[in-house]
Amino acid sequence: MFDTKNEAELITIGQRIGQQLQKNDLIILTGELGSGKTTLTKGIAKGLEISQMIKSPTYTIVREYEGRLPLYHLDVYRIGGDSESIDLDDFVYGDGVTVIEWGELIKDDLPNDYLEITISKTTDGRQLVLSANGPIAAQRLEAILNAKS
Repeated sequence: MFDTKNEAELITIGQRIGQQLQKNDLIILTGELGSGKTTLTKGIAKGLEISQMIKSPTYTIVREYEGRLPLYHLDVYRIGGDSESIDLDDFVYGDGVTVIEWGELIKDDLPNDYLEITISKTTDGRQLVLSANGPIAAQRLEAILNAKS
């Protein structure tokens, strides 16, 4: 669990996460509208050595970025539970890291191994709860928690 007080701290935590990610890692971001999912993804992108500006994929569904590993940034809120409307396999089994905002809406269509990050607003900022679903995600979570900040 991580607590952040501002956007800069949220990006720093994201960078720490991104530095530990490897090819085919899948991250599900859960949290209410405005909780900081895209801001956290900006930090993940920094950790993946991506210099492009990260924008919310709300209206495009998917944005791709190149860095140490490709980043596939998806927002599935607009498609709801209809994961058939996009070819998830292209991203989830691609050459990079996949971050899915509102991923809880399509959990049944995802592989069983992913890291879920739940972001909640608090009176002081944001609280992040990381949970591993599967052995690879468990390894990634351990690496993230043990990484020097």
